[in-house]
Amino acid sequence: MPNTHITILGAGFGGLSSVRMLRKQGFRGRITVVAPRAELHYLPGTIWIPSGLRTREQLVVPLDNFFRRMQVEHVAAQVTGLSDDARTVQTSSGMVQTDALIVASGGRFIRKLPGIEHAITPCEGIAAAEQIRDRLRAMQGGTIAVGFGANPNEQSAVRGGPMFEFLFGIDEQLRREGRRDKFQLVFFNPSPRPGNRLGDKAVDHLLGEMQRRNIRTHLGHKMVRFEADKVVTEGGEFAADLILFMPGLTGPAWLDQSPLPRSPGGMVQADAHCKVAGFDKVYVVGDSGSFPGPDWMPKQAHMADLQAEAAAANLLAELAGKPARRGFKVELVCIIDAIDKGSLVYRTEQRNVLLPSTRVFHWAKRGFERRYLAQYR
Repeated sequence: MPNTHITILGAGFGGLSSVRMLRKQGFRGRITVVAPRAELHYLPGTIWIPSGLRTREQLVVPLDNFFRRMQVEHVAAQVTGLSDDARTVQTSSGMVQTDALIVASGGRFIRKLPGIEHAITPCEGIAAAEQIRDRLRAMQGGTIAVGFGANPNEQSAVRGGPMFEFLFGIDEQLRREGRRDKFQLVFFNPSPRPGNRLGDKAVDHLLGEMQRRNIRTHLGHKMVRFEADKVVTEGGEFAADLILFMPGLTGPAWLDQSPLPRSPGGMVQADAHCKVAGFDKVYVVGDSGSFPGPDWMPKQAHMADLQAEAAAANLLAELAGKPARRGFKVELVCIIDAIDKGSLVYRTEQRNVLLPSTRVFHWAKRGFERRYLAQYR
């Protein structure tokens, strides 16, 4: 396969892990990565930007060295569509012809709720976390509302974990600064038991932690709209001087200009081997895809890494004329951090474990970040 060309869409966790796995499994052909920048933005670390534990410079990793080591061609462009049975990638800087494709473009937040421009969406990027930091510094007091939504047509297309971390992290930060008494924190969610993908024990723990920290809750009511100074739900409204909200996810916008099949929630439809139904040598990993499995299957970097390993193995098998048989483990690993302590949630189809908050898990999360980023420096 030395003359084979594989194109990867995206330079996030799934895309970069796909590069590593292809090379690790012996692929010596041509690899092209299409992404706007040759940078990895480590978004899990943005939870520490408001408190000053992390800065932009610490969370942005230039990928030039990694691409050079992996012999990757980088096309600095936005993907705009696919054609010719996904053998042609349409980009903002021209066409890319390819023999095989791995879609790792990530998801897109559903920004349809009226007034959503009044809320900050933390996981939109480092700039959003910096905006939270700056707003907190400027505030003398008031109400901070934190919540998340979902994609009603895609059970797994939700990212609630970071919102719990921003909530507890802001509470801890204000306490350290000696001004927690000047603020009210409110957590809101349309579910009466938010975070149920983490398991019942974790939900009980999270709600108990909110009570212990004197964080008000507004649960079980469908969202209606945001206004500049309030959150409105079907169960009432409440004032808010700062709103942090994570909408549900759907697939990237360029899918409208591609023939790839989509799930009811707007993701690329994949099978248990990460293969896109009806297309030869086309795979999807991470937040772009909809995969068979339990409804708690996470949209997180760890899951994207596991899917990338399977996709790389199956694509190479298909290129060699063999069937795609490698599945991926469905595993949720989440350390819910609060600046200096964290609790661990671990879930598979056989087990669901919650370990209580301790400094060990906070430092484990920081250690994982250091090791993970080192492979791309």
